[in-house]
Amino acid sequence: MEGEDDVHMATEGLDWKFSQVFGEPAAGEEVQEVDIISAIEFDKSGDHLATGDCGGRVVLFERINKTDHADHRRDLDGMDCSSSRRPEYRYKTEFQSHEPEFDYLKSLEIEEKINHIRWCHTANGAMFLLSTNDKTIKCWKVQEKKIKKICHMNIEPPKPTSNGFVSGSNVPTMSKPHTANGDGIDKHLRCMSDNVPFPSWRVSSLHLPMVTGHETSLVARCRRTYAHAHDYHINSISNNSDGETFISGDDLRINLWNMEISNQSFNIVDVKPANMEDLTEVITSAEFHPSHCHMLAYSSSKGSIRLLDLRQSALCDGHSKLLKEHEAPGARSFFTDIIASISDIKFSKGGRHILSRDYMTLKLWDINMDSVPVATFQVHEYLRPKLCDMYENDSIFDKFECCLSGDGQRVATGSYSNLFRVFGCSEGSSEEATLEATKNPTRRQIQTPPRFPRSLGTLPRVSRRGSDNLGIDINGSSYDFSRKLLHLAWHPNENSIVCAASNSLYMYYA
Repeated sequence: MEGEDDVHMATEGLDWKFSQVFGEPAAGEEVQEVDIISAIEFDKSGDHLATGDCGGRVVLFERINKTDHADHRRDLDGMDCSSSRRPEYRYKTEFQSHEPEFDYLKSLEIEEKINHIRWCHTANGAMFLLSTNDKTIKCWKVQEKKIKKICHMNIEPPKPTSNGFVSGSNVPTMSKPHTANGDGIDKHLRCMSDNVPFPSWRVSSLHLPMVTGHETSLVARCRRTYAHAHDYHINSISNNSDGETFISGDDLRINLWNMEISNQSFNIVDVKPANMEDLTEVITSAEFHPSHCHMLAYSSSKGSIRLLDLRQSALCDGHSKLLKEHEAPGARSFFTDIIASISDIKFSKGGRHILSRDYMTLKLWDINMDSVPVATFQVHEYLRPKLCDMYENDSIFDKFECCLSGDGQRVATGSYSNLFRVFGCSEGSSEEATLEATKNPTRRQIQTPPRFPRSLGTLPRVSRRGSDNLGIDINGSSYDFSRKLLHLAWHPNENSIVCAASNSLYMYYA
């Protein structure tokens, strides 16, 4: 862990500062694929952070300098947040959540990679969370337990003597037997008494060991395993606000689970056609509304978001609302459907807005306006001339996540060269920053004209450099498409962002 306060990245709205890094590799050190971070999640308070990696491990971090979130929430409502203390986290524990498996019926290898992590709740000092790989969801309970040790034996330990035999003041040995004419027996018993202690009839009391608890240790225990419910890879899990249920979604189905029942789930969404040749759309992400336990949303590979109401029917084969932006006439190309696929959606804290990320843009939707997003942020506009190259090396299928600040005033997402971008989404805001996930970040800022609802932000296009793996931004810096920042999360109550670059976890605050 390392922390620095002297690295600043000035933006129009916030002064971002580097806070900490965990797991940064040394120069020339090769990163193992199993160590690459694949999931990040803050708990509701922000005092705990969980990460999952491609090796099936879950690592937990705990905040050291916990703050009064009520006071900080007042700061977010309009006061100066620059005086906030640098958030400091420390490693808490880790455990192996999933192991590699093999499905012999389908001849299919099931990776141990953690796809999603969701915190459930904290009660009586214990933490509960859900983690999933492609096929199996597990509920984990992490709590402190006292390590019990045996001590106070009331019998001194055996002590070696000069002749190599064991002696002790409280260790009883057999006295020499007296026999009338049994020299052979006498020698045999004397030999036994010389090598091993043997209880004597002169022991007057029974000595028992004492069991006492000394130090405490964090123990992770799998409470339930939710398996055998998905034929396709699980891409998302989401907790319900009722605290009793959660959903899991794969390419074609969304299942509803009760937290206490692991052997049964209810299929609430099924988009699988009768003939798989007719399949034109798959589910890419699903999430419950933060406060309405009957409402959820899921995104698709065709760039649409469907809102569902569980009060209407048990099987949500219809939707209550469809959020989809209509295509401009004549704008279609070979890549239109590919780059329109939504890789992640997030509800705002109040539930009024939904943030979606497709390959090229971030879009902020008002759930009461289904025809057009209230704001669109161009993230990868500089890649438009290179889409053919990105298609050939499969980079066009990268799944970038997105996140919103707790006050809903800003949004963030990742990009290439281990960059992540922060945009102001309040009306009239032109805040826009490009930050590099590194301990000594290079400032990369791209300013755009002020944005208003329904307006599109723009980024200058970069010059094409053939089919190599690099592009150039307006500052003359190169983009490295082999280094991608896919996963990030915003602290629920503060202006603090944590993001994963390969196997390193970087934290920034403002």
